Amino acid sequence: MDIGGERGGLDPDEPDERLDPPDEQDIRWDGFVAEMTAEAPSELALGVPRQLCEACVRLLPVTGGSLSLADGAGRTRVTLCATDEVAARLAEIQYTLGEGPCRYASEMRAPVSAVDLTGGRDARRWPVFAHQAVEAGAGSAFSFPMSQSGSVLGTVDLYNTGPSSLGEADIRLGLRAADAVAMVLAAVHHGQGDETQPGVGWWTQAEANHEEVYQATGMLMVRLGVSADEAMARLRARAFVLNRTITDVAKDVTNRRDDPRSGD
Repeated sequence: MDIGGERGGLDPDEPDERLDPPDEQDIRWDGFVAEMTAEAPSELALGVPRQLCEACVRLLPVTGGSLSLADGAGRTRVTLCATDEVAARLAEIQYTLGEGPCRYASEMRAPVSAVDLTGGRDARRWPVFAHQAVEAGAGSAFSFPMSQSGSVLGTVDLYNTGPSSLGEADIRLGLRAADAVAMVLAAVHHGQGDETQPGVGWWTQAEANHEEVYQATGMLMVRLGVSADEAMARLRARAFVLNRTITDVAKDVTNRRDDPRSGD
């Protein structure tokens, strides 16, 4: 039987031109999925965010990254994990300043790229963040919203040490990865909260990392008679003036070592 049509059959020694070779993007995506679904040790729940974050970094041409949660308004509120010190510093800078790609990605529910933080449009767009990001060791940054059930759970935030850009195919991969990460985080958070599988341990620990900020905000609201947004603005202004993180300034407030009643 002739199964090759006009070609007169298939020669096993010759490639079948009708079959497309595996796409490089598909290969990378398959590797990403394999990392996400790989069997892990019993303490998996406590290491879920970092495992997912590292998978995202290996999926795309970037140096490092972090995962951050957002509040109901899409504003970044807490960092779950970071692959290195630069990524951790970038997350803290954006949390302190209240500006940067991750904040904008949460609000717009769209990927955001800062391809050159050393100058040009991106440096003008977020001048303070860009300056501090370059000092921290980043030349470009990319943020992808983690969407879940119609809302933004947080962002996948990535960086390179120098100016760089992501192609359209990479951006599509980043969006797919961010949604997949959101799905896994939500599933673990809601499905493994018993004593033997403390799946929410990393979630509650992440919240605790910025507990001082929440406490300091509340103290300033009472002390100054201002709203939560105004109290947070006071903390950020003080942190900026002192060139410190908002977490450090908040610790001073809760320990009554400082009182950022103004940004002066």
